[in-house]
Amino acid sequence: MKSIHATTLLALLALLLFVPPYLPTTLVNAGIQMLIAALFATAFNVLAGQGGMLSFGHSAYFAIGTFATIHAMNAVEAIAGFPTPLLPLAGFVGGGLLGVAAGWFSTQRSGVYFAMVTLALAELLHALAPHLSGIFGGEGGVSAMRMPAWGLTFGSSIEVYYLTLFWAALGIALLYYFTRTPLGRLCEGLRENTHRLGFLGYDVHRLRLMVFTISAAFSGLAGALLAMSNEAANYVLFDMNLSAQVVLNAYIGGIGAFFGPALGAAVMTFFGYAVSDLTRTWLLYQGVIFVLVMMFMPAGLFSIGRWWRTHRDRHSPGRLGAVFAGWACGCLLAAAGLVFLVEMLAVVLAQDYQSLLVAGQPWPAVALFGLNLRPGQFLVWLAPLLLIALGVVWVLWVGRRWAALREEYAS
Repeated sequence: MKSIHATTLLALLALLLFVPPYLPTTLVNAGIQMLIAALFATAFNVLAGQGGMLSFGHSAYFAIGTFATIHAMNAVEAIAGFPTPLLPLAGFVGGGLLGVAAGWFSTQRSGVYFAMVTLALAELLHALAPHLSGIFGGEGGVSAMRMPAWGLTFGSSIEVYYLTLFWAALGIALLYYFTRTPLGRLCEGLRENTHRLGFLGYDVHRLRLMVFTISAAFSGLAGALLAMSNEAANYVLFDMNLSAQVVLNAYIGGIGAFFGPALGAAVMTFFGYAVSDLTRTWLLYQGVIFVLVMMFMPAGLFSIGRWWRTHRDRHSPGRLGAVFAGWACGCLLAAAGLVFLVEMLAVVLAQDYQSLLVAGQPWPAVALFGLNLRPGQFLVWLAPLLLIALGVVWVLWVGRRWAALREEYAS
């Protein structure tokens, strides 16, 4: 299993190294955002998944890392002498220092109380940031420029991509190493039974604070990479939306596995990039994905690989592939029906369309997916409902067939 993991990681690293130069700039920029989100989600998972401390305010450390790096970039521009590729260390230090200060208060409590304290501290910073214009720039934010260093100009997206890849890969590797250290192993004790750790003589508060600080520091590193990419920052980064986003990404990927949150963050970031320009309701689809994953795949997307490894010795790859393809086809059918229904409702309920309605007259036609549809016709609404029903029935049928195959093998 370890060799397979190593092979998969090497293949992924090779893909990240050699493919981007052949991609358009828009996809390279999307890759930068995916790497940043993956590092942020992994840092969050060290606290929530490994340490059992769910933070609702982790955007604060990400944002501080961003602003610390922006100010460091401006200092380098004014004074010079510090290489641009090392500037993300400013975000790492900034996130870690805030993590020490905020973590000392937060880790005094556990469970829901811990989550509420982290949320309150983040909202406090969000409320203060607009008034501290000298640090956070007010409404206009703070901007900076990447300076040339080591023979690189950092003026192109591909150079910024490789800088982001280096720091993201290094950060994730260090976090993985941390989980293998004695302190990292104690995180499981923090998650499972803090009373037993205290009984064994460990200072539980100190352990929590150390884990919290490490998570905050690497979250600051992720924020620093955002500063290097955007060359600007605004206090909106302190908003609750970013904290909610990292929680959703981590759980969609699966907090039970180290690389699960990184997978979830990369997938959902690309999903937002690909869908946000196509529809204004993309956040609704993101919420639906989260609900469905939590209901039917609570271990996250990473559990798909675990399912494959668990059953590959008992069933042939072709059979497992057929089962997975059956589930995927059913989900795609249901998704097509849901998207059609949601987009039709979004058009029909919009104020612009409502203003066209005239009492006693047929509803005006709607151009959707290359078709001219009349919302007043019953068949227009029946078709997506049938697609959803067919997709659900298909998934249930494949599930029953899979259960029968397992029983057949067991007997």
